[in-house]
Amino acid sequence: MRLYEITLRPAGALGTPLAGDTLFGQFCWQAAYDPGLLTGGLEAQLARYGEAPFTVFSSAWPRLTLDGRPAYAVRRPDLPLAWLSPPPAGSRLQRLLHLKDVKQKPWLLLAEDLRLDFSRLMDDAGLYDLLLAQAPGEVQRLCRRAGGGRPVITLPQPHNTINRQTLTTGKDRFAPYTQEVHFYPPGVELAVFVLLNEAATDLDRVRLGLSRMGRTGFGKDASLGLGRFEVVGARELTPPRLEDANALYTLAPCVPAPDALTEAFFNPCVRYGKHGDRLATSKNPFKAPVVMAAPGAVFVPADAQALTRPWFGRAVTGVSLMQRHAVSQGYAPVLPLRLEVPHG
Repeated sequence: MRLYEITLRPAGALGTPLAGDTLFGQFCWQAAYDPGLLTGGLEAQLARYGEAPFTVFSSAWPRLTLDGRPAYAVRRPDLPLAWLSPPPAGSRLQRLLHLKDVKQKPWLLLAEDLRLDFSRLMDDAGLYDLLLAQAPGEVQRLCRRAGGGRPVITLPQPHNTINRQTLTTGKDRFAPYTQEVHFYPPGVELAVFVLLNEAATDLDRVRLGLSRMGRTGFGKDASLGLGRFEVVGARELTPPRLEDANALYTLAPCVPAPDALTEAFFNPCVRYGKHGDRLATSKNPFKAPVVMAAPGAVFVPADAQALTRPWFGRAVTGVSLMQRHAVSQGYAPVLPLRLEVPHG
C-alpha cells in the first residue's frame, strides 16, 4: 500500500471528531453513491476487506510548518511516562515533578520523515502558540483576546426541540439539551494519512470523496452546518523504516486481533456507532458498540512480519443488524519504533 498525506482545512465547528474509522465509514457512503471511487464497486471491495483493505485512514492531526518544513502534532504514545522521558537522578520529589511535567504534555511533534522522537513532547499551550503563529496578525490578536489556549476546544452546544402545539420547549423529548462541538483555531490545517491499495483506488478518487464530504458536512449535525472542511492539498509520503523496530505506534483507533500481540499499551475507547445517510432514519440506526484502542497506542506484534507493514489491526464485522455486510475500520496506519524499557 502507498502512503499519502491529505490536508484539510476546517471551515467551522465539528460535531464529530475526524477519527480514522469514521472517515472510512463516510468514504464508504461516498463510494456507495459513486461506484467509480472504487474499482469494482464498494461491495466487491468490502468482500475482501478483511484480507486486503482498500484504504486505511488515520485520524486528522494538526499540521504545522517549522523551519520551512511540514510537521505534525500527534497524540503522545500511551507508554509509561518514565519510558517516554526517564526521570533525572535526584530525590523522589524531583522525579515525581519531572513525571508530572511529562504528563502535562499530551502532544508529540513529528518531523516530515514521521520518525518518533520522544524528546519532542509538547503541552497544549505550546502547540496552540505554534498553530496561532501561522495565522494572520489580526486573527492572532483576536484569538489571544478571546483566550482558550488549547489547539482543540470542546464546548457544549445548546439545542431546542419546539413543541408545535405549545410553541415552546417542554419535558421529555421537548426538553432542551446540549451536544459537544469541537473547534480548531482559525486557519489551522489538519493532516490525514491515508494508505491506498492502488489496485482498488487512487489519490484523486479518495481526494474527490473527501472533498464531497467536506462540502456536505461530516458527522453529527451536518444538516445544521457542522463538519464542513476543504481539501487544500495532497502528496505522497515515504513510510518510515526502522531496522531495529520492535513495536508499532497507531495513528487512528485500532482493533488488533486477539492473538496478534505480545504486549500492548493503550487507552481503550468505545465507539457507539450510528449509521449515516439513509440508514440514519431506519428502524435501528445504531451499530453494536466496538471497543477500540485510541490513537497513540503502542503494540508489540507477535509476528515480526507485521513490523514491515504500514498498517495494523483488522476489519470489524457484525456491527449492524440493518446492514449485514457492514464493516468498521479496525485498521490503523502505524509508525515503527524501538521500544526500550529503562532500568532502575
